[in-house]
Amino acid sequence: MARRVAYKGSKFTIAFAQTGSGCPAGKFFDALEDSDKAKLMALFRLLGDQGRISNPEKFGSLGDGLYEFKSFQIRMPFAYARHERGLVIISHGFIKKRDKAPKEEIERARRILEEDERVAGAPGQSAGQQTSRVVPIRKKKP
Repeated sequence: MARRVAYKGSKFTIAFAQTGSGCPAGKFFDALEDSDKAKLMALFRLLGDQGRISNPEKFGSLGDGLYEFKSFQIRMPFAYARHERGLVIISHGFIKKRDKAPKEEIERARRILEEDERVAGAPGQSAGQQTSRVVPIRKKKP
């Protein structure tokens, strides 16, 4: 199954994780207000084009190779793909209500990313397993 691309930059492609039951990050992103989408897209562009975000108010580490895009209380955990150079995979999104990201959300991110690796696949897998490809986000018509 193909991953949906949020942004393709010169350094990284930012994509939403794909699970057997859909695309949790894409569903969360699509449900956001346009102003919140624009703020997150600005962060996707920064990481995609510059390769890093140095503002700790916009980008954070959750530990053990897991990071998060931060826009006020909106959080979108992600990881750098293990088998695909230049790919960032966003697991899902949530609204943070406490100072630290809840452990349940961190565990959910890990489960989604593990399932994404099985569902979307990785290049060089054995025959019968799907390889990953990305599908761009379709812009809504006004």
